[in-house]
Amino acid sequence: MKKLLKPLFTALFAGMVCTGAKAAEPQVINIRTNDLSMVMSVAPNGEVLFHHFGGRIDDASPAAGIKSYRRTDHGTDNLAYSTMGGRNFREPALRVTHADGDMNTELRYVSHATRTLADKNVSETVVKLTDTDQALDVELVYTAYAKENVITTHTVIRNREKGDAVLHAFYSSSLPVKARSYLLTHLYGSWARESQTDHTLLTHGSKSIESRKLVRTTHTENPAFMITLDSEAFDENYGEVIAGALAWSGNFRLNFEVDEFNVLNILAGVNPYASDYTLAKGESFTTPEMVYTYSFEGAGGASRNLHDWARNYGVWHGHTYAPTLLNSWEGAYFTFDAKTLTDMIDDAADMGLEMFVLDDGWFGNKYPRNDANAGLGDWQINAKKLPEGIDHIASYAHSKGLKFGIWIEPEMVNADSDLFRTHPDWILQVPGRTPCHGRYQYVLDFSRQEILDYIYEKIASILEGASISYIKWDMNRPFSQVGAENLADPKMYSYLHTMAVYRIVDELKRRHPAVQFESCASGGGRCDLGAISHFDQVWTSDNTDGIDRMTIQKGYSMLHPIKTMRAWVTDIAGINKPCSLDFRFHIAMQGALGLGGNLEKYSPEELEICRRNVALYKEIRPLVQFGDLYRILDADRDEVLCNQYVSRDKMQAVLFLSARGTRFFKKKMNLRFAGLAPDRAYAFTLDGVAYKKGGAFLMEVGLPVYVRGADYNQIVRLTAVE
Repeated sequence: MKKLLKPLFTALFAGMVCTGAKAAEPQVINIRTNDLSMVMSVAPNGEVLFHHFGGRIDDASPAAGIKSYRRTDHGTDNLAYSTMGGRNFREPALRVTHADGDMNTELRYVSHATRTLADKNVSETVVKLTDTDQALDVELVYTAYAKENVITTHTVIRNREKGDAVLHAFYSSSLPVKARSYLLTHLYGSWARESQTDHTLLTHGSKSIESRKLVRTTHTENPAFMITLDSEAFDENYGEVIAGALAWSGNFRLNFEVDEFNVLNILAGVNPYASDYTLAKGESFTTPEMVYTYSFEGAGGASRNLHDWARNYGVWHGHTYAPTLLNSWEGAYFTFDAKTLTDMIDDAADMGLEMFVLDDGWFGNKYPRNDANAGLGDWQINAKKLPEGIDHIASYAHSKGLKFGIWIEPEMVNADSDLFRTHPDWILQVPGRTPCHGRYQYVLDFSRQEILDYIYEKIASILEGASISYIKWDMNRPFSQVGAENLADPKMYSYLHTMAVYRIVDELKRRHPAVQFESCASGGGRCDLGAISHFDQVWTSDNTDGIDRMTIQKGYSMLHPIKTMRAWVTDIAGINKPCSLDFRFHIAMQGALGLGGNLEKYSPEELEICRRNVALYKEIRPLVQFGDLYRILDADRDEVLCNQYVSRDKMQAVLFLSARGTRFFKKKMNLRFAGLAPDRAYAFTLDGVAYKKGGAFLMEVGLPVYVRGADYNQIVRLTAVE
């Protein structure tokens, strides 16, 4: 797998520039991108101290002479990776019970090494540490992406002790930050209300953002954040902002602790809750990757850095279009036959779409999947619904110029299924307790290799038996029981299950590299960088209401790339207020466009609207999925949504302008564009008026806009002209 996100397990490589030194010798570690530096130094006692994350510093050697301003009874200075032990009184990044029962760890510098990877844009720095008294080693691995101004980090923990050590906390990253104030921005919500944005001014003490739902993590919280420095106001365009995202879909914790010196200590990684891990003698443990960037152009600059990095390094098929598609769910639900599906395929082809995805209901025979109560786990074609097999449907789609995809939910099983009746012991259960049941589903124990082999082979056989280009991988309930009976370390089930999902998907992609995978998880349950690094897209929310999606999609876009965000046009025509079909399209077109309605019920006029908008989306798709995003107006704050997507060469741009008002209203406003080339002129049409204006004028002065009514929406296409 050619993914630089994957942890690297070796510490030293041939050709490295390596520094191994006595603790007393001054050492400076300067990790750099084009515009950023992360600076550490080695104290006389061997502690690795963190000094700077921000603007690039070419000569960081003065950091070696910085002396502590803290008295010994005030605790340690800003450690690069804090531990429980010594004089550290803050929340530790690493908490260990050693083989002899010692609960203290004090890490000291051994060496550091930097090398440039085959991709000359990427460099890796490994900082080696070891405990003062125990045979426990820690490697801090930093990977710098020069053009994207992103630095990722993970930790490798090795046990050389005489027996097993127990890891109680093992964060991926420990980041001390010094500023006058810290405004935390993060995402929260609930099912159908995901990716809501919250702004909190951090005060002295601790604040944690975490998930304890084991594997479906992001409905309520998201393992990503922004910190605005030295300002109490969130701004899209101005100010210094740190953004971070954890590439992990299991239990996570982000801890923000402001100490008595007004230093903010950020910990990010696997949640210590129910996560004790026994690290056997001679073994190592690698934490998930934490991704950081630093922006001098507000939150928008941080978003663009992360989007750019994700497309280049963090996402499967990062430079491949997410296809337009029709999903069968709302048009057919569980009740369909081959004719129903072929009619839907005809509709999709008529719309100019590129793919048809068969959702839930296509499997199960003894226990047919006619509702949510039965069939999960029995991954064979339902012979009554599809007597000619699924390949017949796939072939029909191909004959119409469409690719074909299917829905699966491999992590679950219904009690009414052949799989459960044959293997009742395969579900996640705790001896002596009633297995936890939810949504008529039990959780398969993905810590067992035989179960993983079974699931993998079932999915592989489906992919090889029909020409399938897309897998919609669902997971419809959180886990609420830990301690599977066969686990040597039952508290690690969240970690083991998450890693198992990643491994299955990665292996399927290795064997079928052209197949795209969508992470569904009951809507927004796996909308995190970890899922994105293994899947291709995420189903952002089960809520497809055009008004609600304004907020959901804005929150998602702050920390995740647009091309990964599935957005459908459905028959939900506005829960809060009526939404025209054009309006719903214009909102969904700001992601990876799909249709989910029942096109058989559409009027000829509505079908023509669909065709027109699908054709338009395919024209502007390069800008939406691969361009630079500028969030100009916020629907929640301004009653109007305005997003602009600009090509990297600044020759093209597309601007979406939509009213959110819950009442009839008229609003006169001045619209200032963003991200254009100041020295170029742009031609475009706005409100029926043709313009040719300079980029500098459009960005600095702007144009008057008259928002007429609550259903107002426009798409403005800008082209650079002589």
